[in-house]
Amino acid sequence: MLLAAAILRDFRRSTAARLGAAFAVGTAAYAVSSATGFRPSAWTLPIVALSAGNNVVFWLLASALFDDGFRLRWWHGALWLTLIIAGTADCLLPGSRQAGPSGLLSLGLVLSSLGFAALAIGLTLSSWRSDLVEGRRRMRLFVVAASSAYIGLTALFQLLGTFRGNDAWGSTVGATGLLAIAGAVAWSVLGLGRGQSLFLVEVAPNVSPVIEPPPTAALEKSEAEAVDPRLVARLQQAMTVDRVARQDGLTIADLAQRLGLPEYRLRRLINQALGYRNFNAFLNHYRIAEVKAALSDPAQAEVPVLTLALDSGFSSLGPFNRAFKAETGITPSEFRRLALEKGGVSGISRSILESASHPSNAAGGNLPAH
Repeated sequence: MLLAAAILRDFRRSTAARLGAAFAVGTAAYAVSSATGFRPSAWTLPIVALSAGNNVVFWLLASALFDDGFRLRWWHGALWLTLIIAGTADCLLPGSRQAGPSGLLSLGLVLSSLGFAALAIGLTLSSWRSDLVEGRRRMRLFVVAASSAYIGLTALFQLLGTFRGNDAWGSTVGATGLLAIAGAVAWSVLGLGRGQSLFLVEVAPNVSPVIEPPPTAALEKSEAEAVDPRLVARLQQAMTVDRVARQDGLTIADLAQRLGLPEYRLRRLINQALGYRNFNAFLNHYRIAEVKAALSDPAQAEVPVLTLALDSGFSSLGPFNRAFKAETGITPSEFRRLALEKGGVSGISRSILESASHPSNAAGGNLPAH
């Protein structure tokens, strides 16, 4: 509960922070509802409800923390409400507090816990390599893996009928595990470091997300001076002159090898000098800038959008369309029509090429360094 209050105090404008606070409250509710001697009643229904929906909140929290493009949708709330209704009904059913699952509803709830834990782990691991925020990279494996392991093991114990609320030993072990995880999460989140933050503030579409600054707002001077302008120039040349973003399946390890830099230094350079939090977003900026220029060129008016997308480095049309619309707010075909109506290679394409050539103008380049 203290962790939830501290997060809301410092980062309340961030969707991820609000979900983090909700997960902390839900975990506290679970600790109470799974304790020895707890009995559902009219007075304790809010605790039961918060506990029942916490697996959905955990999955949403992992999504918000590690996917900078995440947005809450109406169906997320509907899913959370469904779990709350199902979990509350299960607790009030006769025999629900007996050892082992009580019927199909209990079995479904246990399996849903495993499912949401698996989704969170998969999301965490799949995007780990492209994460450029050092503090977030360090903490994501522990925070999500430990929390997922706790939810998954608890669900397995419940499925086997060996860990229910009336098991004093199991309840004590569970509470101890929660305390250890909560302490580690609190240390990681609240002591992440000056100038760093896990949390982004959700903004309107087509506007770069804003990083919620921690209470110690400014970067330390030594960190700000650590960025080498010569390395930034080499990186910009590789992206705008050599056009390495065209390489299919380009990874941060590939780019680091090309520049002769350790991977951790390149990650820090892109994050601190250009403001990007994700390597794929960094690549997509240059790829989309190239496609925008081609779409604005009357000489390429008959070239299919798919060809332009593949030539720029995208592997298929679907991811390209999503990335393009996320950055521009319109489809590639609509962009081409509007650009050509203005007379081919117009001011719109020139401004795009300029933004790709100057790190301070790159998408996300106006963000704080972390």
